[in-house]
Amino acid sequence: MPRIIHHRQHGQCLLLSACLAAALPGSAMADDTSNQGGSAPQTASLEGVEKSSFGKMPDGRQVDVYRISNDNGIEMRVITYGGIIVSLRTPDAQGNVDDIVLGFDSLDGYLSDTYQQVNPYFGALIGRYGNRIANGQFRLNDETHELATNDGDNHLHGGDKGFNQRLWQAEPFSNAQGAGVILRYTSADGEEGYPGRLKTRVTYTLTDDDALEIDYHATTTEATPVNLTQHSYFNLNGEGNDSILDHRLLINAEAFTPIDESLIPTGEIRPVAGTPLDFTEPTPIGARIEADNQQLEFAKGYDHNFVLKREAPQSEALVLAARVWEPDTGRVLEVATNEPGIQFYSGNFLAGKLTGKGGQAYAHRSGFALETQHFPDSPNHPDFPSTILRPGETYQSQTVYRFSTAESPDEMK
Repeated sequence: MPRIIHHRQHGQCLLLSACLAAALPGSAMADDTSNQGGSAPQTASLEGVEKSSFGKMPDGRQVDVYRISNDNGIEMRVITYGGIIVSLRTPDAQGNVDDIVLGFDSLDGYLSDTYQQVNPYFGALIGRYGNRIANGQFRLNDETHELATNDGDNHLHGGDKGFNQRLWQAEPFSNAQGAGVILRYTSADGEEGYPGRLKTRVTYTLTDDDALEIDYHATTTEATPVNLTQHSYFNLNGEGNDSILDHRLLINAEAFTPIDESLIPTGEIRPVAGTPLDFTEPTPIGARIEADNQQLEFAKGYDHNFVLKREAPQSEALVLAARVWEPDTGRVLEVATNEPGIQFYSGNFLAGKLTGKGGQAYAHRSGFALETQHFPDSPNHPDFPSTILRPGETYQSQTVYRFSTAESPDEMK
């Protein structure tokens, strides 16, 4: 299957309940070539964006935080270290505003030895390759490339020092759609074992109609795998609450990619029907998570790639990927993407070892992640949609998180 190069689709219906159309900020701007991180010069403040310090790296480099807000009470904070979304505050059905993503109050939390050992990737940008590559290797152009094996025998989320641990250059913006920040990072040829020099740009836009648009853009000097994603953990009852098992989840997928004991896809595309992985109707996350099922046993819960349903399999249009409703607050999170898959992770390895914002210990399954993506280990599965980006091509991908409220899960259908 040929490499799918993504392009934005303007004015199309993204979700069953809403349509979005927005221009890509900074698309005509040159990619930054510096790896020094920090912020671009600012001559004036921008509506909806405030910048301040979030601390310093051990080598003295400054880490900035950008507070981005809209007129409807939604506020997000993004730091230049890892492109991490450190907080995301949204109103519930009664208008009460809570932070719905897991993370830390200070940079020290993200740099601590305990965090590095557990390494849950809270809120971070993931690259060059989101998810796993078997045995830390792949063949490309008759050459075997060796990557870091930082997840048992496998390569995970870009290696020992992926994009989540890099300092990005940031540029805030405000336009007719909303406000946000453009993040840039250039990955050197050979970084973490990947071939080619990869220029990457990621744009976060908080829109005035209560959506977070994430646009990914990359070019390369040599053929290389690219699979970028965002790794926020959500708890729609507010971060620090114990469990996400009562959240009702719908995933727009009739199939998934089964895994082996090391969480690597077997290469099969298997129907979800008749399995605990069937979320084609809104279902509590915890309803079947302890079922006697080999796939759940391998992952210690849900940690699986779902094959998104499309009218045309080769289409690059934005489609509904998932929708989540929390019964106590009425909060709804909708995810749309032009990626072919989405990884649903139920926070199986959160076990109270990490103390997050406000001194709250993050308990087992106290957050979930919905990572839009190409399939795991695609470089080693020629039948999967290709993740190889070549010189002269442009990698473009978009994911949209939309925030709203609903009185019942029936409104999610």
